[in-house]
Amino acid sequence: MTAAIVCACHRPAPSGFQVALLTPGPISDAGWNAGAYEGLLRIRDSLGARVSHVQTQTPAEFEEAFRDFARRGYRLVFGHGFEFQDAAARVGAEYPNTIFITTSGSTVRPNVSPMVFRLEEGTYLAGMLAGGLTKSGRIGFIGGIKLPPVEGTFLGYQGGARAVRPSVDVLQAYIGNFDDIAAAKENALAQIRRGADVLIHNADAASFGMFQAVRESPGVLALGSNRDQNNVAPDVVAASATLDVPHALLLVARTVREGRFRPGVMFFGIRDGVVDLKYNEALLARVPGELRRRIAAARDSIVAGTLSVPHVEFVRDSTSVARP
Repeated sequence: MTAAIVCACHRPAPSGFQVALLTPGPISDAGWNAGAYEGLLRIRDSLGARVSHVQTQTPAEFEEAFRDFARRGYRLVFGHGFEFQDAAARVGAEYPNTIFITTSGSTVRPNVSPMVFRLEEGTYLAGMLAGGLTKSGRIGFIGGIKLPPVEGTFLGYQGGARAVRPSVDVLQAYIGNFDDIAAAKENALAQIRRGADVLIHNADAASFGMFQAVRESPGVLALGSNRDQNNVAPDVVAASATLDVPHALLLVARTVREGRFRPGVMFFGIRDGVVDLKYNEALLARVPGELRRRIAAARDSIVAGTLSVPHVEFVRDSTSVARP
């Protein structure tokens, strides 16, 4: 394999249940990839699985890694992102005894299924917070690659902000990758110079650049994404739109381990306990009580199904299954 193996955490189980994880970036990103790796370790510890992780960056590496793990008898392989679905479908056709799960996407085959995280529900609430906190009336978003689920988080953020402040101006920038910290910082500083005073990201490891830019800009606040990032820059991060990826990965792995897996699109959102908004307690005093109550009411409406937040509908396959 050309991709470098980052971890091969072997703790053999009597059953020989083997699970692998492919991530598109480093597990040190404190966000998207770190959450998936935590999920892999939780699968190891909770299900007694033998687990391995590899970082892959190109479609050729995706396919090579999928094929390598399937050839070695791994029962379950996760490809962590929308970009893994085509490779999963191709390799899945060759190895019907291995189940391939992509964390996002729409491709469903007998042994290939996507988990779709409704992170836009969390960024909608974060957008409400940004709309209520901005003094300039302008806020920002830094994205990695403009994939449908990433664009969806922007739409959720924009929708939430405009629900609180209809006239708010929402700037957006995509840096074209998920690991260029310098590019994220440069784009964040450009938005700040244009007056944005609350910024969020969906940029994985590159997000550290946005946090750096905010910390260097008095009066500007940041919002975390994909994981609780309140401690990444606790002096400026007001809240985080979170995904409990470890919990979701463990749920799916358990269905495979127990022989209950059924192919289909699996959706995870606020009502499933996977997506949420978590405030930074250290900065909570800066959030007016009325704004917190309004955000809480919106969260309740999402759970009740009476509020549908803006999103990108990229799931083309009509097959869906309930949360495991």
